[in-house]
Amino acid sequence: MPDSPTGLKARLRSDLTTSMKARDAIRSSTIRMAMTAIKGEEVSGTVARELSDDEVTTVLAREAKKRREAATAYTDAGRAELAEKERAELAVLADYLPEQLSEDDVAAIIAEEVATAEAAGKTGRAAMGLVMKAVRARTAGKADGGLVAAEVKSRLGA
Repeated sequence: MPDSPTGLKARLRSDLTTSMKARDAIRSSTIRMAMTAIKGEEVSGTVARELSDDEVTTVLAREAKKRREAATAYTDAGRAELAEKERAELAVLADYLPEQLSEDDVAAIIAEEVATAEAAGKTGRAAMGLVMKAVRARTAGKADGGLVAAEVKSRLGA
């Protein structure tokens, strides 16, 4: 496996060094956790491989989703201090993720894809797969998949 890191991985390594020198414990531990998740993804499967920047972004998005869900769970359980830690980690991960689309932008993309599906003669449940595939391709890494799916369902009445 080549040892030359992708751009995003190199940035993570550099930022880890900087945060360690600055004694920023939250940032350091969060970047370490992210790099561990990336390494785990690289060695999973039958052959170890180097992840592309897009694949690294996918891993980071998955880790961010875990932090968002954990923060919600801790808040619901009345554990504000743990929820705050999860939100702090989420803020660090957000620095490495693409800018998230607004709800209005996502709604506009969904409306366009629903119109395209309807023009192709697909409506309701039959259009769900077609619309989701197109919307996911346009919003990959920039919008929460669960929210996108819920909006598409409500638009299609499925």
